[in-house]
Amino acid sequence: MPIVRYRYRVYPTPDQEQALARTFGCARVVYNDCLRIRQEAYTAGEKLPDSEVQRRVITLATHTPERAWLGEVASVALVQACQDARRAYRNWLDSLSGKRKGRRIGRPRFRSRKDHRQSIRLTRNGFTLRANGRVHVAKVGELRVEWSRPLPSVPSSCAVIREADGRYYVSFVVERDPAPLPPTDREVGVALGLGRLAVTSDGQVIANPRHLRAAQRRLARSIHDAGWSTLVRLIEEKATHHGRTVVKIDRWYPSSRLCSTCGHRDGPKPLAVRSWTCPACGSEHDRDLNAARNVLAEGRRIAAGLAEIENACGGDVRPGPGRAAAGEAGTRLGALA
Repeated sequence: MPIVRYRYRVYPTPDQEQALARTFGCARVVYNDCLRIRQEAYTAGEKLPDSEVQRRVITLATHTPERAWLGEVASVALVQACQDARRAYRNWLDSLSGKRKGRRIGRPRFRSRKDHRQSIRLTRNGFTLRANGRVHVAKVGELRVEWSRPLPSVPSSCAVIREADGRYYVSFVVERDPAPLPPTDREVGVALGLGRLAVTSDGQVIANPRHLRAAQRRLARSIHDAGWSTLVRLIEEKATHHGRTVVKIDRWYPSSRLCSTCGHRDGPKPLAVRSWTCPACGSEHDRDLNAARNVLAEGRRIAAGLAEIENACGGDVRPGPGRAAAGEAGTRLGALA
């Protein structure tokens, strides 16, 4: 079964907020200590097993005056911080050696107390779902949860998060059965933007709600406000759950420059230009709607190519997700099938 995350708002009491702040701080220190020890060992050519790193930064550290306060919080949160540091460091090394595919990953950075987002991860021995609808977190207490939807299965782990706006959330890792929808031959192209969050090739316009800007006036980047990456991730998760296919096209694809009627390629257009007329065929275009139609056409071309390759290899002809590169300013692109 697919592994997904279910996230809910939680409301800690003032005392619980203090307990969480201590746990966040201790987990941050352990994470940084792990990175530091691994870096020192790497520089010295010393190979340290994971168990030795954990012994040094938790077991031995709690018996020293400088780190004795680590014993005041749940050990499970500290162990998971060790695991997070191990994963981050190994991903970096694998990226350096070429063992890890995809874009190059930079050296893991030390976490700062000034980071606006704080979190801890807990395995099953660090939290419990109570019959009263609350979640008990070790050495923090029972947190009141706003259950916006039921959990599909018993969670295997969870994360407690304090976002930059001061709100708290709990995110559960659960297994969820797929729920395929009936077959359909309908396809739609989607162009993502700033003024409008999304415009589809069939003319549907989805406004940008600007939730982040309303909550955090200090963030000036509109691209953060649009939340493109989160939107695309959610669409992909929903598509997988319901048996649909998402094809992402190259972000540099000139969807706003191509006439979706005749294919003429016009010159670059500033973001202030929201409509234009094709000089070749005279078609009048809404910028975003025209881009969405071009996205649909390009997505179909990519999907057909993937299906041809898979068919030639004897695999399933159903296309999988395509790669996304980097996008035209103001328009990140994707095609849904």
